[in-house]
Amino acid sequence: MAKTDSNPDWWRDAVVYQVYPRSFADGSGDGVGDLPGLISRLPHLVELGVDALWISPWYRSPMADAGYDVADYRDIDPLFGTLADGRRLIDSAHELGLRVIIDIVPNHCSDQHPWFRAALAAGPGSSERQLFHFRPGLGPDGEQPPNDWPSAFGGPGWKRVIGPDGKPEEWYLHLFNEHQPDFNWDHPEVRAEFESILRFWFERGVDGFRIDVANLLIKQKGLPSRGPLEAAGEPSPYEDRPEVHDVYRAWRRIADSYGEFGATRIFVGELWVGPASLKRYLRPDELHTGFNFPYLQAPWQAAALRSIIDSTLELHAEVGAPATWVLGNHDVTRVVTRYGRTESSWSLSGVRVHNVPVDLELGTRRARAAALLYLALPGCAYVYQGEELGLWEVEDIPDELRQDPTFFQSGGRDLGRDGCRVPLPWSADEPGFGFGAARTGGTAGVAGVAAPWLPQPAAWKERAVDVEAGDPTSVLALYRDALRLRRSVLAHDVVRSDLTWLGTPADVLHFQRGDDGFTCVVNFGPEPVPLPEGGEILLTSAPLADNLLLPSDTAVWLRQPLN
Repeated sequence: MAKTDSNPDWWRDAVVYQVYPRSFADGSGDGVGDLPGLISRLPHLVELGVDALWISPWYRSPMADAGYDVADYRDIDPLFGTLADGRRLIDSAHELGLRVIIDIVPNHCSDQHPWFRAALAAGPGSSERQLFHFRPGLGPDGEQPPNDWPSAFGGPGWKRVIGPDGKPEEWYLHLFNEHQPDFNWDHPEVRAEFESILRFWFERGVDGFRIDVANLLIKQKGLPSRGPLEAAGEPSPYEDRPEVHDVYRAWRRIADSYGEFGATRIFVGELWVGPASLKRYLRPDELHTGFNFPYLQAPWQAAALRSIIDSTLELHAEVGAPATWVLGNHDVTRVVTRYGRTESSWSLSGVRVHNVPVDLELGTRRARAAALLYLALPGCAYVYQGEELGLWEVEDIPDELRQDPTFFQSGGRDLGRDGCRVPLPWSADEPGFGFGAARTGGTAGVAGVAAPWLPQPAAWKERAVDVEAGDPTSVLALYRDALRLRRSVLAHDVVRSDLTWLGTPADVLHFQRGDDGFTCVVNFGPEPVPLPEGGEILLTSAPLADNLLLPSDTAVWLRQPLN
């Protein structure tokens, strides 16, 4: 593949591969993935056929929340490498034709960030504390949190500070882990700092940013309690505040200023908001794209998915933004496991579902069909590492090995997200399935190579990259074939076009795209169904039944004569 070109619209139909760096590939032999390991495995992404990679946080961090607690936004944590490694990764990816998107975490930082440490030292009423949300507590002695805002990881969203004299004093806001204090985005110094951080990384060659919890930055003046507002039907005091759009308009101007030679720099937002709100974030002067979470959350049902596809395309057409399609990420139960359960939907609210019966064969079959469905839709698509191998959620991790703060803050009621973050298997016959093989140029098992930071299931031996690469029926082969066809058959102007639904039974989705008769058919029902007549079969997610019938939970791509 050639070097990245200057196509200004590359982001409108890109397939982006999410790299969770501590679990992708270990180049140092310490059991944790890193940038040298990632660089050594970039050919895997080229052979897969993706257009870009999105890297979860690599910044210097105490790792209280796997790097989402940032202590220094202009440096790379030694666990992953150095700034020089980061530059080498960006340059290597570009040489291979891959663009690089990195995470930015603007809502909160680490309690080890220099600003927060200075705020603690400066004491109540100081200018340093104005950069965060410090407040006196309620009750006679201030022993109660300032309001009722919760932490997303469980418990209250406030932590009380113990002063240098050992006495309790003010509280600070943390909508996530207690080691992740929220910034005060009403303060101009916070806004200026993050604009400087964007420029720092744009000048080092990154092609864009994924914005963590992009809708949470702004808090309502006075930090009122949520309960009374909800009872009165008022908007949330900390979610999706209208003032946040000023932030992203400023960021968009910065990104556009780096669009030299037509190479657009982009933003994708993690936006847990409703359709009307999402549309506002995607206006032409704000974010380029936002994750399509309703699609990710939907059950494996034809009617539910068709409804979401229609509403998604309609919403994005109104603002001229491309839709995004995603099956999973580092926060979500893996798609093979979800689709192998009786209840196949996923919800962010409440405690995650763990250790319910799973039919992995069924889940794999559905995940294969789901891959052909979402890769056939107009817009851009995201692949979470391991989806191309058909990996499932690891639910039997011993408690003493778990690291997700969700597990600890929920008192173990929610096992958290470690199960979708287990290190990838590369080589079936190597220790750790070759996760640490990058250290020795491809030979794991030498002295000094530590075991992966989370244990891998023995059954992943059959899902290792080297096994699947040699099997034309594997999930990896399916993804490679699908991405090759997407690039060749679904040319750029076709990928961005609308789709036309064709008449089918209720349990079947059947649509056609473009001027070349590209057709996708997915059978969600329990019985095989006939294929459309006169079509050339391009790719199937599973073998066809006798008489060219499309089996249950199977998808097919066809080139079919236009009506």
